[in-house]
Amino acid sequence: MSVGLTVGALTMIFLSTAAGAAAVFFTGRRGAGKNASAAFNGFASGIMVAASVWSLIMPAIEQSESDGWGSISFLPAAVGIAAGGALIVLTDAAALRLSGGSGGMTTHGKMLAAMTVHNIPEGLAVGLALGSALPLGDAAASGAFRFALGIAIQNFPEGAAVSLSLRGAGQSAKKSFFCGCASGAVEPLFAGAGLLLAAFFRPLQPWLLGLSAGAMLFVVAEDLIPAASRGARPFIGAAGFLAGFILMMSLDCAL
Repeated sequence: MSVGLTVGALTMIFLSTAAGAAAVFFTGRRGAGKNASAAFNGFASGIMVAASVWSLIMPAIEQSESDGWGSISFLPAAVGIAAGGALIVLTDAAALRLSGGSGGMTTHGKMLAAMTVHNIPEGLAVGLALGSALPLGDAAASGAFRFALGIAIQNFPEGAAVSLSLRGAGQSAKKSFFCGCASGAVEPLFAGAGLLLAAFFRPLQPWLLGLSAGAMLFVVAEDLIPAASRGARPFIGAAGFLAGFILMMSLDCAL
């Protein structure tokens, strides 16, 4: 029974991202106009900020507190956030260098990279939960499965955020869908790694969670929020941000 739950959890967390990315097929063949693009970028920004706070930063601080960091339990998350921002800058610089100076990463390339990085510690968290629970029997494994279910539900709007943002930038629906799926493909892979190496990965988890949050927040601040303000009506991007933030906050708190 525990093996079945484990396989189901690893499959579920990816399929949920893919299901969210499929939302792009309902936006129409002509893609999104300026206002829709602003709304998509605002929606993606809201999701990423809320996910950074509730799914990444707060759990990182809580784990550091349980690990005995005391009054400086914020430190691993803070260092990770700074490292995440630096990671995006270095990745953009590398892309610029490889292109011979013709241009670095696009806004949506950065978003895809940030969301992919975001899914790495989430996958590790699922693997750690499963790896810790399996030796304890089916009851504990069922609890870990419910945690994976919560992550999977959160992955649905994240997959949609990537694909809809790319569609709003003029990419084809098919390419936007596959990029949305690709952003979640790392999650079951790292969940498997976390499952096999549960005893070794746990001390690194607060740092990895912070790194993921920093990468996402950097992309939101540098690219997505400015893009969300380019609609014909300035409030459209802000309304999309609030919608995405409220949705992700509600999912995180409820699950």
